[in-house]
Amino acid sequence: MGHLISIITVTYNASSTVETTLRSIAKQTWTDYEHIIVDGASTDDTLQKVNAITTNNQRVISEPDNGLYDAMNKGIDMAKGEYLLFLNAGDAFHSPDTLSHIASAIISNNRPGIVYGQTDIVDSNGRFITERHLRAPEHLSYESFAEGMVVCHQAFVALARIVEPFDLTYKFSADYEWCIRCLQHSRKNVYVDETLIDYLRDGMSTANRRKSLFERFRIMCYYYGTIPTIRRHMHFAQRFLKHRAKERDSIKNIEIQNTKS
Repeated sequence: MGHLISIITVTYNASSTVETTLRSIAKQTWTDYEHIIVDGASTDDTLQKVNAITTNNQRVISEPDNGLYDAMNKGIDMAKGEYLLFLNAGDAFHSPDTLSHIASAIISNNRPGIVYGQTDIVDSNGRFITERHLRAPEHLSYESFAEGMVVCHQAFVALARIVEPFDLTYKFSADYEWCIRCLQHSRKNVYVDETLIDYLRDGMSTANRRKSLFERFRIMCYYYGTIPTIRRHMHFAQRFLKHRAKERDSIKNIEIQNTKS
């Protein structure tokens, strides 16, 4: 018998970050879930740490893959739950009751297509840095993603039967395109008014960030039209720079506090 939620975690040489994710899952008060770990044949001690912290109904595979989204597709194929939630190494549930609140939203709203919430950005010690620069709207629709990835992928819980595989032609922004397709098939989207995910501030290189933004621009043009997308991008850059300045100030304050302690 399947579970209500399948949590899918993708890892590759994630020894320094995977414990945070595993511990946050193991602490959840809601237990009707399965946890699928798709490892890309790690060469460090990722798997030893996975085996040391057992989560509910855990299944692990470790084999070479063709990147993050290929591994996510493997997780989709393995999943038996009614809903899919991706929580990758380094990311964590915000509280022990997070999964319970997601489950409550699913059950009380008669199995909606999408359940979603907010995301905080944290450092490697789990300390709050800033809110995500795009806040999840209270009312989510297919058109909402014309403004960018307004819901973090990890805080976007999708009904399994409306889910399709990630498009592997996109190397950096397939999650954005995947969410749009999920929204196209969703009859109802339910907002959980709280922070669901602590997202580890990543170290993506500038080159990869630029490639990701270019891919996202192409996706936006395809789904929402080229001219409207160009118009929206006139304020996207300003929005991003404002958030980065706020993020830098938060990091600086954390560093000052560390120096004093």
